[in-house]
Amino acid sequence: MTVHEMPIMNPTETVPMAAVAPIGTYTGVETAAPPLPPGVPRLRRVASGLAWSLVGLAIVIGLWQLAATSVPELPTPADTFREMQTLLADPFYDNGANDKGVGVLVGESMVRVFKGFGLAALVGVPFGLALGASRRAWQAFNPVVQLLRPVSPLAWYPIWLVVLKDVPQAGVWVIFITALWPIVLNTAAGVATVPQDHKDVARVFRFGRVAYVRQVLVPDSLPSIVTGLRVSMGIAWMVIVAVEMLSGGVGIGAYVWNEYNALNLAHVICAILLIGLVGLALDLLFLRLARAVAHQEAQP
Repeated sequence: MTVHEMPIMNPTETVPMAAVAPIGTYTGVETAAPPLPPGVPRLRRVASGLAWSLVGLAIVIGLWQLAATSVPELPTPADTFREMQTLLADPFYDNGANDKGVGVLVGESMVRVFKGFGLAALVGVPFGLALGASRRAWQAFNPVVQLLRPVSPLAWYPIWLVVLKDVPQAGVWVIFITALWPIVLNTAAGVATVPQDHKDVARVFRFGRVAYVRQVLVPDSLPSIVTGLRVSMGIAWMVIVAVEMLSGGVGIGAYVWNEYNALNLAHVICAILLIGLVGLALDLLFLRLARAVAHQEAQP
């Protein structure tokens, strides 16, 4: 079947944008500080941003110190910094199942995250393209997606544990089901915004189904797809900590729970800081990818 024969829907008919809007906690719109005047040199802009970042960090550390003074059980920033130095002195040692460095633990968690995230991307992108391109598919499956999307990730863990009877694999599939929905909905929203003139060109040149998907649907939807992947990776990295705390085993989430049970809150805070740094690095990676895609789309 050619594109000339296929009913190419108007974007507002294909996927009602009111239904797509509640994608999650992130709408794909970048937020930024008000820009400085255009005449300000780049070096000055960077220095200004860095200075204000240090001010914010100093305020947070000050509040932390104040809280530690009020609650004796809470470690101070200085105590936590000393513990962090010790943990990072040899982060990749491995002395067995219950004695691993924090680098090894973070690596174990990242492997699970990327497995679940990769599966979600492989399923979610084609599924989202189908939902966005077919009104019937949208009407059939959108209610199912909206029903399952709000379910807490931890609610899926017992189901996968019963099905797979394997704790690590159950964690991977919890990541999969959690990361799936933002990819599906953002991809469908991207398809819904494909310009009508691009569809008209495809009809005029009688693109086949494969050519239409490859040359029109995917390129025009790519920014939304990357946004969905970025959101999903952030959610997956948050969820893996909770899953590992629930399931035990090896990983940074299990480490947080074990150190809490050992009443070592300094190590717990160190783990929180490492989790945040890894999450920040992953988000920056996808942000650069999103900007590269947007720049490519802007090229004539």
